[in-house]
Amino acid sequence: MPAEIFDTEEFVRMSERAEYCAVKRTRDVVKLKLRTPKRLYTLKVEPAKAEEIIKKLQCEIMEI
Repeated sequence: MPAEIFDTEEFVRMSERAEYCAVKRTRDVVKLKLRTPKRLYTLKVEPAKAEEIIKKLQCEIMEI
């Protein structure tokens, strides 16, 4: 079962142990999905903030 994260700093810290981050872009929101060995974590952000967060992630980035 996926879990939604609301804190961007916590999401970036979780990326250290993640296998990959999937990025799904729509018109008004960008969904970032972190796959860890046990769980899938999601974060919904505005497109402008998404680029800053993606640069900080420490795992493989996949565009969907």
